[in-house]
Amino acid sequence: MRWTISPAVRWLALLLLCAAYLQGGLNKAMDFNAAIAEMNHFGLSPAGPLAAAVIVLELGAAAFILTGFHRWLGALALAGFTLMATFVALRFWEMPQPERFMAANSFFEHLGLVGGFLLVAWHDLKERANG
Repeated sequence: MRWTISPAVRWLALLLLCAAYLQGGLNKAMDFNAAIAEMNHFGLSPAGPLAAAVIVLELGAAAFILTGFHRWLGALALAGFTLMATFVALRFWEMPQPERFMAANSFFEHLGLVGGFLLVAWHDLKERANG
């Protein structure tokens, strides 16, 4: 079972956890007008600066996690961002069926991502404390 503790497997797991944020940040950066439209869709303003901040957050925090540079900070940033974005974008309790069903599933999947990032932060801080 040595493969389960391999640094490559750990890095791959972190990459998979960050995949949606890398994809989202890159897509927003390549089509900034769509990123602004997304902010407007959710009633967030000022849309341009917020879209830019989301791009920096998604790509920067993912880079922290993948490089190990203040991994805990990147993980906490994505946990907080994901939690806030989930409550903004997936208010399933306000939706009619069948949209409610899909949004509720996504809502709880996003809570799972938050938990994953909290675990990454906890493990990183634990490793730093143990030297």
